[in-house]
Amino acid sequence: MDEPAPRAATAPADDARLTPAEMVQRLSRANVLVVGDAMLDRYIHGHVERLSPEAPVPVLTIAREVALPGGAANVVRNLTALGAACAFVSVVGDDQTGSDLTGLIGGQPGVEPWLLVQGGRTTTRKTRFLADGQHLLRADREQTDPIEARLAERLLRIARDAMAATSLMVLSDYGKGVLSGDLAAALVRIAGELGRKVVVDPASGDCARFAGADVILPTAGELALATGLPTARDDEVEAAAAVLMTRYRFGAVMVLRGVAGISVFGAGPALHMALPRDQKLDLFGVTDAALATLAAGLAVAMPLSCAARLAGAAAGIVATRPGTVVARPADLQAVLSES
Repeated sequence: MDEPAPRAATAPADDARLTPAEMVQRLSRANVLVVGDAMLDRYIHGHVERLSPEAPVPVLTIAREVALPGGAANVVRNLTALGAACAFVSVVGDDQTGSDLTGLIGGQPGVEPWLLVQGGRTTTRKTRFLADGQHLLRADREQTDPIEARLAERLLRIARDAMAATSLMVLSDYGKGVLSGDLAAALVRIAGELGRKVVVDPASGDCARFAGADVILPTAGELALATGLPTARDDEVEAAAAVLMTRYRFGAVMVLRGVAGISVFGAGPALHMALPRDQKLDLFGVTDAALATLAAGLAVAMPLSCAARLAGAAAGIVATRPGTVVARPADLQAVLSES
């Protein structure tokens, strides 16, 4: 597969003078490398009108099925929705799910996929059953063992080459084995050698593996696990974020606080962004949307505070729409114009 062509990062401009349309248009110039756990998200939609005579469970009459890239692949999907170019490095198994996922990822415009195949590995698949939009059940098939050592070495070589052709690297860790062991630390080190920024979505409170990254996006729960500190109030989150930045040399921390919104530390004064309060929120996919938008903004040399506000807008858009959706340029422009 050909090496992705580099795009130069846009020089910093006076972002305060940019219109919402100009801010969003700059995101389409981004060229980002994503490394992480790919998975397949399947949605089975239908209706429930009766209980089963075999057991006290609802009978779902299936109306339609949808398959979408999930996990780190959903970060890629969000980047392409913004018009950004993306190189994606991950691992799949030699099964039908891996084949389906490879086709879905490769079919997106602007994506350079590097999906390595590990024989005998189970590609992660999450199947959600919904009745009239309400979740009934989720069934997962997955393998979370670390990827094979030889495959990890190959992934590192490919990521190094892709890093040289892109402006920023995203590490999207879903705890499925791709970024296990010393691989994450090695990727952060190489990015530093090449002068590339690194933005991380950790899978747990284990943030030490990503030490030295430019921005990390833990949830409030992950931040509490990583620091041993409470993270309920604004001041508690700020104190815990300061400890995390000092302990692991992170440049900034963006904390995803569920319905409480998003808080950003490390870019001057603390920035707190609320999610829409007058609508029912669906938080599925919010992290991926925020991560992708933040990465795209930083990849075109936006100040962190500006990129973070765009990320907050993307999170709000996704949170108010059910299912796995993405924030598109027209959506972002509308939200920014209103605010």
